[in-house]
Amino acid sequence: MEVHSRQLHYFIAVAEELSFTRAAQRLHVSQQGLSMQIKQLEQDMDVTLFSRTTRQVELTAAGNAFLRYVREALSSLAFGLEEARAAHRGEHDRLVLGCLEGAALTLTEPILAAFRERHPEVTLELSHFTYETPSAGLASGQVDVAIVRRPFEDAGLRFEPLFRQPLMVMLPANHRLADRTEVAAEELLDEPILSSAAADPVWNAFWQLDSHRIGRPAPVACRAKTLLEELHQVATGAAIAMTVPCAAWIKFPGVRLVPVIDAAPNEVAVSWRAGHENALVRSFIDVARRVRDANPGLLARLQAPRCRDREHARAAGAMPS
Repeated sequence: MEVHSRQLHYFIAVAEELSFTRAAQRLHVSQQGLSMQIKQLEQDMDVTLFSRTTRQVELTAAGNAFLRYVREALSSLAFGLEEARAAHRGEHDRLVLGCLEGAALTLTEPILAAFRERHPEVTLELSHFTYETPSAGLASGQVDVAIVRRPFEDAGLRFEPLFRQPLMVMLPANHRLADRTEVAAEELLDEPILSSAAADPVWNAFWQLDSHRIGRPAPVACRAKTLLEELHQVATGAAIAMTVPCAAWIKFPGVRLVPVIDAAPNEVAVSWRAGHENALVRSFIDVARRVRDANPGLLARLQAPRCRDREHARAAGAMPS
């Protein structure tokens, strides 16, 4: 039995529209030609795919059973064509990884090393982005895959979570809350706050604690593109800033980090564009997942650093003693 991809596309159109007229308009073909193709498909398969009356068109049980597999088959065919074209262009010899500042922290190097071991012939190119670009180049198509921090505007993206980190507030050393062991978000809402230089409203809302403000605008005093810029602004007393515990790794005078007990955590994840999962992207996702699952102790330290890393943070001058 010979079934052509054109017939399968026609079948899906009729199945989704449940109208030969609308399906023909959608496909820009004549209704008569479409009907003939569907009839030929049914004859070749020796099944009835649609029940037809003068008033309506419905999928039969056989049509419903066939529809899911047709979609999968056409999706696989489209992906196979993309893979073949990418191989022809030589794209499988190179993977561009977008990274925000810090990437996946101490999980980054194990992931990169495991990927390079699996694909020694592939050039892994790292492209670094500031807070201005929360998708780390995915939204613009500059990279193939990225390590990002959520949340941000992520339409069309997919994610493999790696770990979550609690939020902390970065305070000037002489701030009234700087000697506290923890604070609540409510205590910070009237403070001049530092926001990012991004145009992404979801990203900015998260770091400005907007979910706690009940519609009140955040008193944004200044903006920054990098962690170093944030540290400088906070040290001068210009504003407070929301951050994550890894900020304590930078020894910066005049700054304290205090946990915010009721703020939502920040998620670090591998991300990629839906429909662009070529072989190397899928392999990178798999490697990241395997490295994550093989390092529970490292994940525990990244996700709950307030206890285990307290001495490290104090030594960095970023937590109260």
